[in-house]
Amino acid sequence: MLSIQSLGKRYPGGTVGLADFSLEVREGVLGLLGPNGAGKTTLLSILATVTKPTSGTFLWSGRDAVADPLPLRRELGYLPQDFGVYERLTAREFLLYLGRLKGLSGADLDRRVRELLELVNLHGAANRRLGGYSGGMRQRVGIAQALLGDPKLVIVDEPTVGLDPEERVRFRNLLAEIAQKRVVVLSTHIVSDVEAVATEIAVMRQGRLVAHATPESLLARAAGRVFRAVISSDRLAEAQRTVHVSNLIRRADGVHVRYVANGGGSGAALPGSTAVEPDLEDAYLLTNLEAA
Repeated sequence: MLSIQSLGKRYPGGTVGLADFSLEVREGVLGLLGPNGAGKTTLLSILATVTKPTSGTFLWSGRDAVADPLPLRRELGYLPQDFGVYERLTAREFLLYLGRLKGLSGADLDRRVRELLELVNLHGAANRRLGGYSGGMRQRVGIAQALLGDPKLVIVDEPTVGLDPEERVRFRNLLAEIAQKRVVVLSTHIVSDVEAVATEIAVMRQGRLVAHATPESLLARAAGRVFRAVISSDRLAEAQRTVHVSNLIRRADGVHVRYVANGGGSGAALPGSTAVEPDLEDAYLLTNLEAA
């Protein structure tokens, strides 16, 4: 349903935000991973028709959404990274207002707003002014407004920032639920969020697509290239210069270091290492190393 064709974005001054980005996105959740500055927000703002590309285009349901964005906007739910609210309005008033802008009205709008407030666990604070909301509560309002109007394309940029662990789990479950017969694009730097819900993963680096695969395929590529070793604390700095550490834990018997094999190699680099099953953090790290 979403076909991205050689999108590029160059900002005044020559900075490249996106370069020759092409991707076919099917129903389900596409997890967009990449470090800060990788171009994720630039891509999403183009797909949300907020920003125009300097080259390329993208199709929604077979129609050029750059040349004619209105059909896509009617089916779009968008939560940008910096989501603003009208602080004098209550959450209920805010959602009712945005719902009317999307063409909803009457009992259907009231019912949908009530459902969404319950869905994001704000029904008990629905009549409080948004100016008194915490950052996490505002983020939940943002998630709710993105789901108004039964959108067929849902784009969310760093949606779990400010949410506590329980809220993050609730939001992941929500994304998985709404992805039926929809295209959901989730951009984040939190690999565990993607690991929990994504049917496909796209990895970006410096404005380019460096990998597009299912989570299972990325994990298969990392098989045999992830190791664990126990070292003393005084050897940690040396180990970090020698290998690419994905995780470490200090315990009574020493520092448990989890690392991925250097470069394109597949052998253990630290004495006493044992091979371990890769997780998505390992696979993501390896993908970035190979693209560097």
